[in-house]
Amino acid sequence: MYRRRKRTLEFASEIENVNLVENFVDEICDEYHISNTFFGNIIVSVTEAVKNAVIFGNDADYHKKVTVKFEANPAYLSFTVIDQGKGFDFSDVNDPTKETVLGYNRQKGLFLIQKLSDIVKFYNHGSRIEMIFHISSINRELAVDRLNQISNYFSVKNAASHELN
Repeated sequence: MYRRRKRTLEFASEIENVNLVENFVDEICDEYHISNTFFGNIIVSVTEAVKNAVIFGNDADYHKKVTVKFEANPAYLSFTVIDQGKGFDFSDVNDPTKETVLGYNRQKGLFLIQKLSDIVKFYNHGSRIEMIFHISSINRELAVDRLNQISNYFSVKNAASHELN
């Protein structure tokens, strides 16, 4: 039987703490054997959400906290980032690839999150964002990767045996 797995990370709202989140996601992805492709999607999405929470949600006020929650179930992996800010109008997110915007802004982070996550949900006026990654997608990628590794192994092995003859 599959058990639901949950973890939580909470830290002061300082941009330097993004490394804590990177380690948190890295450990989870190692435990769940997430391939490099999906690891990249997850790490970018979660760290962008954390940067937005620190910079825009909590105004980089180290007295405020950012919380990252992880949950695994048979269908998907979920990462939720919560800040203590007022939220924002998440329905008004422009495509930053069509604008000339210098520096980091919330639009760029949200654009990346929406493109890299399977599902994105906003709660509490945008001060809580949930990013969902379907396990079936992850498993398909892992299966293809393993199949390629096996094929490469046999190709190399066959080539080596032909060289011996």
